[in-house]
Amino acid sequence: MRAEPPAHPYTPDPQILKLGEWLGDPVSAAEFPRTELRFRNRRWGRAVGLDGLSDEQWVAHFGCFEPLPGNLPTPLALRYHGHQFRVYNPDLGDGRGFTFAQLRDGLNYGQSGRLLDLGTKGSGLTPWSRTADGRLTLKGAVREILATEMLEALGAYTSKTFSVIETGEALVRGDEPSPTRSAVLARLSHGHIRIGTFQRLAAHQLKAEMEQLVAYCLAEFPGPFPPEDAPGSDEPAVILFHQVVERLADLAASYMVSGFVHGVLNTDNMNVTGESFDYGPWRWLPRWEPGFTAAYFDEQGLYAFGRQAEAIHWNCAQLAIALRLLAEAPPLVAALERFPGLYHAAMARRFCWRLGVESRDPDTDMRLIAEAELEMKGAGIGPDAYFFAHRSGRNATGLLADYTPVASDHPYWSEEAPQTMLIEEVEAIWAAIAEGDDWTPLDAKIVALRRMGDALGEPPLAAGHS
Repeated sequence: MRAEPPAHPYTPDPQILKLGEWLGDPVSAAEFPRTELRFRNRRWGRAVGLDGLSDEQWVAHFGCFEPLPGNLPTPLALRYHGHQFRVYNPDLGDGRGFTFAQLRDGLNYGQSGRLLDLGTKGSGLTPWSRTADGRLTLKGAVREILATEMLEALGAYTSKTFSVIETGEALVRGDEPSPTRSAVLARLSHGHIRIGTFQRLAAHQLKAEMEQLVAYCLAEFPGPFPPEDAPGSDEPAVILFHQVVERLADLAASYMVSGFVHGVLNTDNMNVTGESFDYGPWRWLPRWEPGFTAAYFDEQGLYAFGRQAEAIHWNCAQLAIALRLLAEAPPLVAALERFPGLYHAAMARRFCWRLGVESRDPDTDMRLIAEAELEMKGAGIGPDAYFFAHRSGRNATGLLADYTPVASDHPYWSEEAPQTMLIEEVEAIWAAIAEGDDWTPLDAKIVALRRMGDALGEPPLAAGHS
């Protein structure tokens, strides 16, 4: 059984204010025609001490964005650059969101007192909106709820959809029926410092600010030291890069074991804490297909399911290039070269966890994964069906028969079929809301996903943290 995030008192800690004016721009939220609470994450509200808010107070803070006590007096729209489908774009930044507050939780993910951000999506125009309207569709918010709940249940280190409030505007979008309903979303995330944040500082040769950002990340997102024989292991930029490489290798593995396709793995969507966030055209695999893509505009399959580790590794290389402002190349290259080994170790750890068997040794575990991929391809099924069918070694064939099962007595494993998050169900959940304002299918799905998470038990700890 998975433990609930422990309750923790509200602990404001706006450390981001120490980074100065170069990180972001003060902004104000849009004034919306209406603010109707649609989703409130009570589980994570308790974990950060905001469970005591009434619904009216909740809407005041997360629909009208009245500052939380002792927190940021004004929201900040963060500045960053980034590679978008490997084309460098210096004209980025928070275009429809901002950092609203920072606060601490208790012991979660093996980390005590993490610094967390409450950020937004759809909160209005900022200096970085360009030609967009700064808004979010209600459908996009519902999709983000589903993505984060599914990933959390599957043990991935993910942001949490904290709040969704419908805002009463009619939005026009070119890729879905319009006009469509609007919403503002708040996400609880382990920071919003991106690879693109470092890229911006490097592009402007802001060495002092880069040193300040590295120090901030090491202090607020602590992780292990590099291997003793690693070159430059006493340099702050090199230490941070080793940590980010380990975190992002684990993130890539969590996507693969989950059967998840993020869709837009640009460097501005890569958080240096290794936490998954910013969900757009995501999909879950209907069957094991390495070439499966999520975004209709990913015509070359750059971010296809089977290329996600490659994409994230490439993004790590872009961070190394940015950190050349502070460090020589050889120590950064040495850290980057650790990615494949860390990724395979994370794959084995997470694969055996989801399968409900004890890991053996790296070579045997990787052979097991290869056998599983062949079985999924041959049967035309995806990871959800495979892991459910073979949980704790049941129906074992081949190498799996030699693995020691972990007890799995949760009634979930006796059900007829596993929980999934295929696009047909996502569209059906949205259709109930769009056509009849019926939120019961969404509510029921959240309950079912959390029950699956309970059945899977405590996930592997997120790598690269201390």
